[in-house]
Amino acid sequence: MYYYFVAFYLVSLFLITSAVFLPIAAILRVATGLFDRKLAILHGFTCFWSSIYSWLSPLWKFKITGRENVDRKKAYIITCNHQSMLDILVIFRVFIHFRWVSKASMFKFPIIGWNMWLNRHISINRGDKKSSQKMLKQCEKTIQRGSSIMIFPEGTRSRNGQLRPFKEGAFLLALKQKTDILPMVIDDSYKALPEKGLMPRRKQNVKLNILPPIPYEAFKSMRIKELSEHIHSIYIAELERMRDAV
Repeated sequence: MYYYFVAFYLVSLFLITSAVFLPIAAILRVATGLFDRKLAILHGFTCFWSSIYSWLSPLWKFKITGRENVDRKKAYIITCNHQSMLDILVIFRVFIHFRWVSKASMFKFPIIGWNMWLNRHISINRGDKKSSQKMLKQCEKTIQRGSSIMIFPEGTRSRNGQLRPFKEGAFLLALKQKTDILPMVIDDSYKALPEKGLMPRRKQNVKLNILPPIPYEAFKSMRIKELSEHIHSIYIAELERMRDAV
């Protein structure tokens, strides 16, 4: 019964705050879009908006480490493993500038999708070659403008916290654009929310560790598959370290 109450509380909080913050986001897009080409002001507001739900959650605590590894003046290919919808909230709490690459269906959701469109996040239709090519071109332009790209290289959420194989798009971008990779490793969010649905499972501490950037010079001679497997091995090792540290 308690978890039903928490779910009702969180959904109500989302709807009430969205009624206020979505119009503000639209105003910010119009008011700042001409001089803020990166939409950094709007993105900062979106980080604040998203963080409210984790700040006010009675169930979940978020611990973020490694912020000192981020150079906020640089554009990165940011990668993160994906365990639940809570990953999005904890990543926004880092308050660094980026554009998401997200499946096109997310843009169709009321409120969430509208705000993604306002922020010029980048969509992709899974399994559609033309959509993938368009996504890569949009990402390249975004990086060239000085904005980081945020990608879940697994492509979808893990059901049990075990790392899925990585898709190669993020690493193709890093090689083509000669851009450093910034790995973020998240754990235990899958214990807090199910893969589908919004019914909380339990009280849970969620951890996010930002690893030191991997400079382009360190992987420029690698092929895409080799680079993907190399980064995957880094994630496996870090997840094991984080779990052993508990």
